[in-house]
Amino acid sequence: MALNPEHPDWPLVSLAEANAILTAEGSTFETETVEINGRPTTVWKNIPPSFADFARAARMAFAAREFVVFEDERVTYDAWFRAVSALARKFQEMGVQKGDRIALATRNLPEWPVVYFATLSIGAIAVPLNGWWTGGELEYGLADSGAKILVADGERYDRIAPHLANLPGIEMIIVTRPGGEIGKDVTLLSDLIGTSADWANLPDEDIPAADIGPETDASILYTSGTTGKPKGAIATHRNSLTNLLSSGYAVARGALRRGDPVAPPGTIPDPMCLLLVIPLFHVTGCTAMMGPLIAGGSKMVLMHKWDTVRAMELIEREKVTLTGGVPTIAWQILEHPDRDKYDLSSLDSITYGGAPASPDLVRKIKGDFKASPAMGWGMTETSGTVTGHSAEDYLNRPDSCGPPVPVAKLKIMSEDGSRELPTGEIGELWAFGAQVVRGYWNKPEANAETFVDGWIRTGDLAKLDEEGFCYICDRAKDMIIRGGENIYSSEVENVLYDHPSVTDAALVGLPHKQLGEEPAAVVHCTKGQEVSEAELQAWVAERLARFKVPVKIAFVEETLPRNANGKIMKKDLPRLYFGVEG
Repeated sequence: MALNPEHPDWPLVSLAEANAILTAEGSTFETETVEINGRPTTVWKNIPPSFADFARAARMAFAAREFVVFEDERVTYDAWFRAVSALARKFQEMGVQKGDRIALATRNLPEWPVVYFATLSIGAIAVPLNGWWTGGELEYGLADSGAKILVADGERYDRIAPHLANLPGIEMIIVTRPGGEIGKDVTLLSDLIGTSADWANLPDEDIPAADIGPETDASILYTSGTTGKPKGAIATHRNSLTNLLSSGYAVARGALRRGDPVAPPGTIPDPMCLLLVIPLFHVTGCTAMMGPLIAGGSKMVLMHKWDTVRAMELIEREKVTLTGGVPTIAWQILEHPDRDKYDLSSLDSITYGGAPASPDLVRKIKGDFKASPAMGWGMTETSGTVTGHSAEDYLNRPDSCGPPVPVAKLKIMSEDGSRELPTGEIGELWAFGAQVVRGYWNKPEANAETFVDGWIRTGDLAKLDEEGFCYICDRAKDMIIRGGENIYSSEVENVLYDHPSVTDAALVGLPHKQLGEEPAAVVHCTKGQEVSEAELQAWVAERLARFKVPVKIAFVEETLPRNANGKIMKKDLPRLYFGVEG
């Protein structure tokens, strides 16, 4: 059976031929070589040099189009740009200088891309903080980044308020949509730029001039550390803006390989409609999804929180063409008993990353939705997309995450990093390219361990086939991925060890059809001490974000099994204590 009955001769061109055609001189995806940190690097030629230039271009091309929809709020590109410009000027009046950090702690709201672009457009550094973090975790992110200004919604403000006395470096707190009382020294965002309904009436002024370019620092995104506290990955303007073309490259390549026409350079695309159901504080939401969406003048529909029925209502109402983010989303819509009550026929594509997807999901998206499945591989440290996979290529290799985009390189290295392994062999995946961040914020030891001559040691075990398609086989790092959220075991284990009754603990991942994995713990208690599962779960929940709390805890009488080096043999624990294969 042909992968696509309408194109039985697929592929019409090889992967190498498609790449050569699409990156040729004069094409949308033209590449060039520039020197970054002393290393020749292949980059997209046609991305804007900075986020200020990006915002200006988007407003000029798509002023009247809708950009953001949230509940009954609708914001055009013109209104968004006016708000960005107005807030950028307010920031400068507050004394914000190039390189100052502005932290952003809110759920997905129309003001999120306003604060983000206003920050980057004047050369300051945006620090999006995980909205699920506890007050203590938020305090760490604010202190570690040295944030000068905090912009928070009411929920996050209430969470961080008890910790503000420990954060003398924060000079101003701006709150949007407060839920209750706020401090007398707190400024309301609406007093600075109004509500979203007011933005269209703000002055039509350009973003103020600033000394920024492609290699200027743009953002610090936090990723959980294998040991200790989270690390902030420093992305430059070029790192993040590389996604503007990387995210769409696999789609263009797929069209070329099946023989469909590829839009000529300069073509203004028809607007898509994205139902964004993952947080904007994630690299996937902020960089891999929102950025390319703006580049195409498309519409972004936001949700207060994920709800499958509400999502289907919005898909029908807004004629959503694209959704996803993590495989969980697709599974929950596919398997909902009321799915047939909603018109979901507008969906053209369901795309995801951040967690492995089963080949069955790939087939179901194509068969049940008649939509094109797409995925990619990347990480916070690669500013999002490194590989892209879609259409017939994905159906043909559903267990792959695709080949690297032309501005990235992959190689498979031996465990000690001393030699590159041949095609087909499994080793640690290393990545290089214009999207790889310049390092971690104030973490020289982690930088030396993770970044080698511009290459990042990803911690994933993988292999490459003869055409360069990448297959993620396992993780070298002790990490669990729950619905796209990274959980590093050591962080949870350290919290468990802090409990006075616990003397031995291990966190493992249990398979879950929709979430991919869920965290579970195996615990040994001090002799004569007792603690319940619920008590330990509450202990973790007080100190870490809810998604890190073990869903199950097994108590054992003996200390956990260890190898000759003293390391807990985690691969055996899911089978021994939870009756499943890990």
